[in-house]
Amino acid sequence: MSAKPWNLVADIGGTNARFGLVDRAGGGLEVVKRYSVADHGEFTDALTHFLRDLAAIDGWLPTPTAACFAVACPPEGDVLQFTNSPWSIDRRQVSRLLGEITVDIINDFTAVGHAITDLKPGDWHQIGGAEALSSRPIAVLGPGTGLGVCSIVPCGASYCVVEGEGGHVDFAPLDSREIALLEILIKQFGHVSVERLLSGAGILTIYQSLAQLTGISPGLQTPAAITEAAVSGSDTLAVETLEMFCRILGAVAGNLALALGAKGGVYVAGGIVPRFLDFIGNSDFRARFEAKGRFHSYLAPIPLRIIVKDDLGLHGASKKLKLSEPR
Repeated sequence: MSAKPWNLVADIGGTNARFGLVDRAGGGLEVVKRYSVADHGEFTDALTHFLRDLAAIDGWLPTPTAACFAVACPPEGDVLQFTNSPWSIDRRQVSRLLGEITVDIINDFTAVGHAITDLKPGDWHQIGGAEALSSRPIAVLGPGTGLGVCSIVPCGASYCVVEGEGGHVDFAPLDSREIALLEILIKQFGHVSVERLLSGAGILTIYQSLAQLTGISPGLQTPAAITEAAVSGSDTLAVETLEMFCRILGAVAGNLALALGAKGGVYVAGGIVPRFLDFIGNSDFRARFEAKGRFHSYLAPIPLRIIVKDDLGLHGASKKLKLSEPR
């Protein structure tokens, strides 16, 4: 039996790099591998690791026909530097490694945006609101290693994904506790973006800052430990941390909805929030989303949806390749 042609897709963040093989005949993800950024000195080390692992699987050609990489940084220039990792990508080097094919490089949340329009009701967990309006824009944000943001705008019978760097807008505190938090972070960072708080590192930042405000020693050292303690209710400071995280996330989501007129829905992607669905559902997340004064009634019908589907970036990169194929 002859070897089958395939496309390569990748979703490369600050913590993990995910690679997928897409069967050109069937169009589905056939092989998915995940590699730690910390375990590989350069991006090409991880890519070579994937190609070596794939060589052990019978039935596929040794190199892909086409490739699309979704990357956690602005996809501009010939050499791309990641925002939250030491990795970089050299387009020409990667093309040579893959047999001189054209490599499409897009923002990781552009890939998420392409995947959103194919989601089914079982792929998300909805918190409040009514039905999404298909004729209106969609807002997407996702806390992970950083905070990704994109928007999806109807374009005739189709749609356009608009990439951006909304995770780096200013953090706007809404109560005295958040104002005190901001004052601490200004001394530490100068500019305080919402990504400083709405990310894995942000959970630790909130926890340590609240400990400083409270005058106690922070006993937990990682975002995962803080989240676990908050969900179990075993650490009061961890509970306050995750509650504040949910409030700030709701406020930022509401700002995006207002700015974009996102009556097509607001989707929360990323690997953090699905770990505590019950907690966020019982938090002030939805209330903060709607707490926009005279525009409360504007936001009230808009559905907030937490995406629970795995490998969203890979699915979006695969769809982007398909859309780019000549008709």
